[in-house]
Amino acid sequence: MDHSRAPVLEALQAFRERGVTPFNPPGHRQGRGVDARVLDIVGADVFAADVLSVNGLDDRTTSQGIVQRAQELMADAVGAEHAFFSTCGSSLSVKSAMLSVAGPHEKLLVARQSHKSVISGLILSGVEPVWVRPNWDAERHLSHPPGVDEVRRCFAESPDAKGMLLVTPTDYGTCGDIAAIAEVCHEFDRALIVDEAWGAHLPFHPDLPPWAMDANADVCVTSVHKSGAAVEQSSVFHQQGNRVDPAVLKAREDLLGTTSPTSLVYATLDGWRRHMMQQGKELLGAALSLANATRRELSAIDGLDVMGEELVGPDLATTTDPLKIVLDVSGMGISGYQAADWLREHRRVAVGLADHRRIVAQLTIADNADTAAVLVRAVAALAKADLPAPRPVDLPSPDDLELATVMLPRDAFFARTEQVSVADAVGRCSAEMITPYPPGAPPVLPGEVITQEVLDYVRSGLRAGMQIPDPVDPELKSVRVVAR
Repeated sequence: MDHSRAPVLEALQAFRERGVTPFNPPGHRQGRGVDARVLDIVGADVFAADVLSVNGLDDRTTSQGIVQRAQELMADAVGAEHAFFSTCGSSLSVKSAMLSVAGPHEKLLVARQSHKSVISGLILSGVEPVWVRPNWDAERHLSHPPGVDEVRRCFAESPDAKGMLLVTPTDYGTCGDIAAIAEVCHEFDRALIVDEAWGAHLPFHPDLPPWAMDANADVCVTSVHKSGAAVEQSSVFHQQGNRVDPAVLKAREDLLGTTSPTSLVYATLDGWRRHMMQQGKELLGAALSLANATRRELSAIDGLDVMGEELVGPDLATTTDPLKIVLDVSGMGISGYQAADWLREHRRVAVGLADHRRIVAQLTIADNADTAAVLVRAVAALAKADLPAPRPVDLPSPDDLELATVMLPRDAFFARTEQVSVADAVGRCSAEMITPYPPGAPPVLPGEVITQEVLDYVRSGLRAGMQIPDPVDPELKSVRVVAR
């Protein structure tokens, strides 16, 4: 296919050149109705590019197939059979994928360290999760994608499961063995969905971890806004093979998706694909070189552990994304929460993730020697900062994180509930998610029995700086549980 073309961008340019006078949404009329104070901050071009897809970019009947042609180009670019654009982020895309494989009260193998959007999909659908235990690094208190033996065991114990949802890469950039897990799924004639939200860049350079479509996954979901160069909420889900019907996948997306998709997402997805096909290998090669050089400079900072090969091995990760720079700051005598807050306040540097001992900085094709130098100087200054001792976090063992499931997530979430004190919550069935965010993997889900160990973990984490946006009570003095 001709990857010099960008159908959405071309249609947007044609819309402007035709001088169309619209009497349909969006009501701002390409910015003419927007308050000048808004334009001063956001910019007029943002609104000028916000055009209705149907009877705007395309005609009333979409006969030119502008978005369809852009999706076909995306599929061709990454070696998939079909690609679908989502303007609601991968939170919607992963739900669409799940619902295309399993329905209410059917089973689906789900990696237990999945993002809260996956749990929301379980709640909405009524799918019964069969939890797949992740590989767990107890020394570093870090989970990785599950291993192939665990996947095989779960299928053997639940042969009626319709498929599996695997999360790789993680927020920390650690990756599982997609090809081996796909082989196990296909032995059981079941579909593999890969939540590859952090991996949109992976198809475009050979030195990056394997891409899900190349590793024989049936469906994968990517967030181009995370590691690519599209606006927020830009997601694509890809399909190949005959285990998932592309018509069913599209129907599930139609069920959940917006009827008012933004051309800003479509246009930037289209342009990013063209950019990657024309210059992606060169640009990502430069980013990889920059990441290696940045790691070397950061490694020279006292008290800082630049994590890498220690994340890979038996019962750990299979490989890592080198563009994710994971920094363990515990040797500085501080927490990752303190490090992230100090960097933002004193050096105007924002990192992507912070936990009780780490921060994560991600490099993309947008970074260069100047931005990398800002990061290095900021972390070097952090190493010399005088910060108080961090508040302790009561870290549970891997076994303590495996809570008993007594109700489907959907049934618990929609059950009659009550708000009880923390002291009375132990032993009760949770009716809400309790999720440190980021990374967004809930240690407590609706339908699970709450334990003292996990409550101690999230409450001590909250005091130490952990962000927990989900609970009804943001201070976690009480918990929403299923009423007796």
